[in-house]
Amino acid sequence: MKKTNAIRELEIHKIEHIVREYEVDEEHLDAVSVALKTNKDITRVFKTLVLLNEKREMVVACIPGMEKLDLKKLGKLSGHKKLEMLPMKDLFSMTGYVRGGCSPIGIKKRHSIFIHESALDNKTILVSGGLRGLQIEIEPQKLIDYLKITVGDIIEDVNIEF
Repeated sequence: MKKTNAIRELEIHKIEHIVREYEVDEEHLDAVSVALKTNKDITRVFKTLVLLNEKREMVVACIPGMEKLDLKKLGKLSGHKKLEMLPMKDLFSMTGYVRGGCSPIGIKKRHSIFIHESALDNKTILVSGGLRGLQIEIEPQKLIDYLKITVGDIIEDVNIEF
């Protein structure tokens, strides 16, 4: 198994985690595919999204794989007036990670990080291990404490119409 920045960082700081490997399909890099390949509940598979604020500073958000990020909620929680997704072409240079392998752990540039509150409903969650085909299973509170993550409601509300 390849050791990524994310895995090295957790090992150096002696933070308990399990690395889950799965077969990569370049056509299906989404969280639903990861949940199916790791045989884990999609509500426990958190995707990492990278955004820029009005000052072009990085903001990282982790949300359950089936959910959509609510930019207004994240803006309010983070205190930023404007947030936009980081262009995919800039992902590697800003984070050191590629699409489908972006971990909240081990990002080299300064950033703030947020996670959806549902993470705390689970004994463990999965986040990218920093490489396509690797997931890190970790207790959410350990991840929150280590990365000094702000917890809150940052996903879109579901509107069910009958």
